[in-house]
Parts: sequence; structure tokens; C-alpha cells
Amino acid sequence: MKFTYYGHSCFSVFAGGKNLLFDPFITPNELASSINVDELKADYIFLSHGHYDHTFDAVRIAKRTGAMVLGNWEIYDWLNKNGVANNHPINPGGKLTLDFGTVKCFTAIHSSSFADGTYAGAPSGFAFKTPDGNFYYSGDTGLTLDMGLVSKWVKLDFAVLPVGDCLTMGAEDALIAADLIGASIVVGVHYDTFGFIKIDHKKSIETFGSAGKKLHLLDVGAIIDL
Repeated sequence: MKFTYYGHSCFSVFAGGKNLLFDPFITPNELASSINVDELKADYIFLSHGHYDHTFDAVRIAKRTGAMVLGNWEIYDWLNKNGVANNHPINPGGKLTLDFGTVKCFTAIHSSSFADGTYAGAPSGFAFKTPDGNFYYSGDTGLTLDMGLVSKWVKLDFAVLPVGDCLTMGAEDALIAADLIGASIVVGVHYDTFGFIKIDHKKSIETFGSAGKKLHLLDVGAIIDL
């Protein structure tokens, strides 16, 4: 599977012949200034929760590409109100089979509101089964034993987990999460964008390495095969 990192928690995975884009926050992110948001490819867009640093460019990209946007019921309603016609609701516990494979929505422990302060529904993560492999994106979350349910549904090739601490898991908790979900390869997200989530890259990578696991901390724009 081809994985492309666009900064913060925004990334894409090419799997099942489709471009799956996650939590697009590019335009306001100074670290992603090299990325042209109007050139991104997307067949599907997944939104883990309503915070602006996960949804800012979603409507813009969806209207340009015609991608189907998936998120919880409140996000689905918000998309409709913002003129995005091609969308589908998916709440924690639900799953859908689409033309790239199957996605199942899992709970995340976090807060969630839209930019105007209104309630944005339950935060969530997503696990995927595709012909090219399987992966899990936790969304913004603290460590929770519920993550053990992911490994009961799917055997993962890799996972995408936040490692910035303060607002989400840090590297130590992400390592425990990796054990719970059965992932030996993790791509870290949600770090360095703001002052309060800057991390020690070397220490975080060593934390995973000492446990026999691999943590990728990618440069913005980097593409890797997983």
C-alpha cells in the first residue's frame, strides 16, 4: 500500500485501487506549505472527528474531487449543510463494504466540536480490509483497552497512531496501543504542528525500537510503501 503524509494527521493510502484521504488539514498548517491542496487526489475522505485541524480542507477537496466523505452522523449533517452531497454516515461500531474493501468504525477517546463550538459527535477511528492489505487509523485518542477489539476484527499490516502527547497519546501509550491492536509497524501523526505537541523524534523512535516495533515519523510530502 502506498502511504503519503501531508502533515499533522492528514495522509492518504492507495489501496483497493482507490485514494483514501484522512483528516485534511493543510491550508493553515505552516509545516505543510509545500503541499498544494488543490492537487490532492481523493476517492474517499475519512474524518475522525470535527476539530478544525482534522476537517479544515475537507469541504474544499470533496467539492473539487467528488470524493465520498465519511464520518459520524453529526459530521454527515455538517457536510450536507456545507453543500457536500456525496457523503455517508458511519458511527463507532458500524462497518461498510465499498469498492476498495471494507471499513469498520471504532471508538476513540477524545473531544470533538466544530469551529463554531457546536457538538461534532463521537470521535472515532477506522480499520480497513482491502485486497492490498489491512490498516487502522485511530484518530485523535487517548489509550483505551477498547483498541483490543481492532485485532479481533482484522490482522493489521500497519497502524497510524497519534504520538504528540498532551492532547492524545504520546509514544509510550502508542506503543501499548500497538500491542493491543497487533501492529508491529506504526506511522506516527499529530505531532510537532503546534508548540504543545512537539516531540523528541529520536526518543520516540527508540521507544518503539526497544520493543521490537517500527515507528515512522515522516517528512511532510514523504511517500512510503507499507
